[in-house]
Amino acid sequence: MPKTVALVTLGCKVNQYESDALATLFRRRGYRVVDFSKPADVYVINTCTVTHLGDRKSRQLIRRATRNNPGAMVVVTGCYAQTSPGEVLAIPGVDLVVGTRDKARLVDLVEEQAGRKDGPVAAVGDIFAVEEFTELPVPALPSRVRAFLKIQEGCNNYCAYCIIPFARGPLRSRDPERVLAEARRLVREGFKELVLTGIHTGAYGQDRPGDMDLAGLVGRLAEIPGLLRLRLSSVEPMDITGELVQSMASRPNICRHLHIPLQSGDDQVLARMRRHYTTEDFRRLVRDIRARIPEVAISTDVIVGFPGETDENFASTLAFVREMAFSRLHVFKYSPRRGTAAASFPDQISAQVKGERSHRLIALGEELAVSFARQYIGKEVLVLVEEASPQRKGFYEGLTDNYLRVFFPGGSHLVGQIVPVLVEEAEGPDLKGRII
Repeated sequence: MPKTVALVTLGCKVNQYESDALATLFRRRGYRVVDFSKPADVYVINTCTVTHLGDRKSRQLIRRATRNNPGAMVVVTGCYAQTSPGEVLAIPGVDLVVGTRDKARLVDLVEEQAGRKDGPVAAVGDIFAVEEFTELPVPALPSRVRAFLKIQEGCNNYCAYCIIPFARGPLRSRDPERVLAEARRLVREGFKELVLTGIHTGAYGQDRPGDMDLAGLVGRLAEIPGLLRLRLSSVEPMDITGELVQSMASRPNICRHLHIPLQSGDDQVLARMRRHYTTEDFRRLVRDIRARIPEVAISTDVIVGFPGETDENFASTLAFVREMAFSRLHVFKYSPRRGTAAASFPDQISAQVKGERSHRLIALGEELAVSFARQYIGKEVLVLVEEASPQRKGFYEGLTDNYLRVFFPGGSHLVGQIVPVLVEEAEGPDLKGRII
């Protein structure tokens, strides 16, 4: 019987990409990948530490793994493992802690640990000593519709609230020829949409003087024959250049969707966050993008309850978010992260106030998402068909290029195709219609 491994992922798209790559590495060694809820010989928890909730969920999953199979090896990797290895190692049941620097060696470390009898081990190196992008195998994915393509690692920004530079290390851009080669392979394998992802995607190329930047890479990728859609994940406002917007405007297979983190709609808070732009900078950027890319969807992230955020600061954020009319809004309650500048700031906000502000902003985000969706009622949209809808019998679902989810009657032969759908109604932020 082959050995079995179960993997579970918390956090961002980069973590999901890396978990899929780790599954490929395990398969190459003869392991069979099983669901995390099933008994397995090895459990791998790929953790997140952006907020304290990520830490808590990581600990819960570790305990679940030990319940599923008390004799299994429990491996913890990811950002929580990198920033707090001692804390993770002290959790009962953990056998191996692997930092973000050593993910490519994870299967080797598992096999080494399997023969040891001397207790749990932490393999967590100095992430700041890493200077090159670490290659992982192209993930083997069950679907052939959408794939993530990691183009860089690390971040040099050190925003006051953010632990990620300490978890992921400095900026390292992937060699553009390797990015292009992986993209071509994915397209040959039948993937219709590629999503560029990274820790600080917009900074691509800044550490490789004379090499191509994000705009140049996007332009080259968009030229790959057979690639129906190229989508960008989160891009910081200061990294969106005129050249990048022009690439998006001039190439029909680059999706009209940008996720641009705002974090606050108040200039005083932005300055304390060390965000390096003002609301006026953000406003001008959004106006320029919308003028050059019709029907573009712009989504964002906002943190509420940052230390020192007054009622007036929060009111400014509410007003600015409404003015920007984002298509989607992700709201986070500020969470102090040990080692970050903001963790020691005075005037920390109470959990009650954070909760109240979060509820108000989430409600506004839902209102804006519905408003964005409703403008497509009675219009034709192009949808990349993903799968049969788990919620609606007889319906299939997919995304428009500007990130609207659409449901419609269909069949399995449509999966992976781009089909025209006449939108007949909006259901919250989603659309429902029929193929024409």
